[in-house]
Amino acid sequence: MKKKAIAILLSAVTAISMIGCAGAAAPAAPAAPAAEEAAPAEEAAPAEEEAAPESIGSSVEGELSVTIWDEGQRPGLQQIVDEWSEQSGVKATIQVVDWNYYWTLLEAGATGGELPDVFWMHSNVAQKYMENDQLLDLTDKIAASDKIDMANYYEGIVKLYQSDGKQYAVPKDIDTIALWYNKTIFDEMGVPYPDDTWTWDDFAANAKKLTNDDHWGYAIAPGNNQEGYYNTIYSMGGYVISDDKKTSGMDDPNTIKAMKLFTDMIADGSCPDLATVSETAPNELLCAGKVAMSINGSWMLAGYRDNEYAAANCDVAVLPFTSTPDDRVSIYNGLGWAAAANTKNPEAAWSLIEYLGSKEAQLKQAELGVTMSAYMGTSDAWVNSVSCFDLNGHMKMLDAKLVFRPYSRDTTVWEDMMIEKLQECWTDASKTEDVCKDIAAEMNADLAEE
Repeated sequence: MKKKAIAILLSAVTAISMIGCAGAAAPAAPAAPAAEEAAPAEEAAPAEEEAAPESIGSSVEGELSVTIWDEGQRPGLQQIVDEWSEQSGVKATIQVVDWNYYWTLLEAGATGGELPDVFWMHSNVAQKYMENDQLLDLTDKIAASDKIDMANYYEGIVKLYQSDGKQYAVPKDIDTIALWYNKTIFDEMGVPYPDDTWTWDDFAANAKKLTNDDHWGYAIAPGNNQEGYYNTIYSMGGYVISDDKKTSGMDDPNTIKAMKLFTDMIADGSCPDLATVSETAPNELLCAGKVAMSINGSWMLAGYRDNEYAAANCDVAVLPFTSTPDDRVSIYNGLGWAAAANTKNPEAAWSLIEYLGSKEAQLKQAELGVTMSAYMGTSDAWVNSVSCFDLNGHMKMLDAKLVFRPYSRDTTVWEDMMIEKLQECWTDASKTEDVCKDIAAEMNADLAEE
């Protein structure tokens, strides 16, 4: 069966997954192997869409509402929250709202004065929420705490949640990006597993070797920025946004070179086309044995761990470099635990955030395999949380050149535009340079208005 038909069949049984950063939906279970005599794709029943939630939760006096967007992290985090509840006597329940709805509902809640007590904050919108006084100022509470010392967390994540000298969130985690690969496909195709000697050129060449009628070498969608082309852009000496957040780097020659690496791979057939990755996310294709490689964030562990096919067939390696290992780059990010400025439970909300940021809870988060922790020195325990993968591929990326995920005050404005425009060169690689220059021009206009 040809790859295109396989992808269409997969799309009928896979759930929509988020392709943002630092928190994603778990990969869908792998599809059953498609038989040659399977019914045509048009006869397959379409997957039912999950109804959108109507609200994101609100503050009720005496009981904490906690809202996140990743179901894969909920079980471990609920265990940690329950331990706090036993100590504090305050009930706290975690609500999961999918990333596709989270920010719309959070903005609606902020506008209507109804936010959860405690919730995740992200680099895409943190500045806007802080500047509009939607988040509880934690500065004095942190200064008086014997559990929280901001020097114990990665500096970039700490600074992300600061505005006018005040701290509005305690770092939750840190993520790194690594190369996930299907050992079984590598073995079948006689290609050695990726290692720390691979360059991006080796990556592209081996993706081509790993491609046949049954699977592709690699998969990437226009939305796979932190989990894809952002890392290559900075590895090749390009940039997405200037340090002062005023200028786009998407028209830089090195940025264009990095983008062409991927669009050329799509053009030569080493990667699935736009239609395929729009229907079935790259991580889902990996979990179904239809791609040999997928670049993913450390936050994806729970989904891969709990996926029977991935646990049996996949593993992790460091990302490639461009010229020397010194230019190996991982884009990193970190969520923050924040509280609503108008919470009805300010002391309890702070008590929970303080506990979640403590060394004890951060170590527990790593041990449970929830995700890598923002408290420096605790993520070693995360490596030992599973036996099916060698997570040192992610841990070693902490020793690479770490570049904080590109952001500005209104990241989503230009990032959504970028993702939409990149579809043009995903379908026609010859347009890559022009598309990148168009993105830069529009991005510069957006940044000028911030």
